[in-house]
Amino acid sequence: MSKRDNMEKIIETKNSWDLEKEMMTCTFCGFCKGVCPVFDLSNWEGVGPRGKVILSYGLREKEIPADESVMERLYQCTTCMNCERRCPSDIKVVEIVENIRKDLVSNDFIYPQHRTIVDRVNNIGNPYGETKRVTFKHEDKKRAKVGYFVGCTARYRLPNIANATISVLEKLGEDFTIVDDVCCGTTIQRIGWTDDDVIKLMNRNLKRIEERGVEKVIITCAGCYRMFKKEYPKFTDINFEVKLIDEELAESGIKLKSLDKRITYHDPCHIGRHFGLYDAPRKIIESIPDSEFIEMELNKNTAQCCGGGGGLRSAFPEYAKEIASRRVDQATDVKAEIISTSCPFCVTNLADGRDRRKSNIQIMDLIELIDQLA
Repeated sequence: MSKRDNMEKIIETKNSWDLEKEMMTCTFCGFCKGVCPVFDLSNWEGVGPRGKVILSYGLREKEIPADESVMERLYQCTTCMNCERRCPSDIKVVEIVENIRKDLVSNDFIYPQHRTIVDRVNNIGNPYGETKRVTFKHEDKKRAKVGYFVGCTARYRLPNIANATISVLEKLGEDFTIVDDVCCGTTIQRIGWTDDDVIKLMNRNLKRIEERGVEKVIITCAGCYRMFKKEYPKFTDINFEVKLIDEELAESGIKLKSLDKRITYHDPCHIGRHFGLYDAPRKIIESIPDSEFIEMELNKNTAQCCGGGGGLRSAFPEYAKEIASRRVDQATDVKAEIISTSCPFCVTNLADGRDRRKSNIQIMDLIELIDQLA
């Protein structure tokens, strides 16, 4: 925690004030608990979605103080939205959690791991604190109608995903440029940081997209996709098309080489339940000759989160890894040889889960797999 370790404080809750109706609509039925990946590990009522709603209401009404235990429960959430899928009252649990986190942060309740990420993003432009810029082919091209927004994880941790995307766009004959990006803002917005700093990041990215004359932005990260499709339009006009690379490929009719493997697909929460983008990646996989596409028992809107989102991985890494391990177990149950997905962060966390289980199953971003076969 921050300097408020072992302290209690009644906090001001300006950000969650408009969510009273959402909080009071909860009937405490408990359906949400059955699909919450964090509750599945802890079995603590306060960790479950309805527990988070109750705690948020208590903070909002000044009936309970903020303290370490309250922080812990409200940050043990991946924002996967599976609870909302199960909620018979259609309560916006993720919106409640993210806004009460803003109230906690504005009152100086923030984990040091999250503070480090915020400082890196605001001062350097990426959550990893990398000061040496990683560049790619086409980055020196000044203008093009198509722009590839690489994102922090593909640029600084998994450049193989960025290179695979560039290779596939070349094979498709696209005239494109690489957007000179900074963090899209999702890493700090999910943990409750102020919108002022998020907007600064948005404006920097939008300016660079505009300078290059881009009319369509291609994205390979679920978190970046969510930001551009949902969060950016809340604050500014978006004058270009935003597409996940999967959507582009599904429409392209790209011809692929054969692959004699059993492949399953993990739905990233921020493009799955948040946007209902399920068909495009499956269409691509099913077009691979000689491969067998096999669904995990939990798939599409019921898919279990990988465990890496919402700031959980940085503040509670053991929880994140165990959730990922259980997702790997589900792929193993259907005898999959490859888990493909459409998010560098999911790739990272699922790989940790695989290693935790000492499995030899392959974890691949879908674009990597397609690049090998195109």
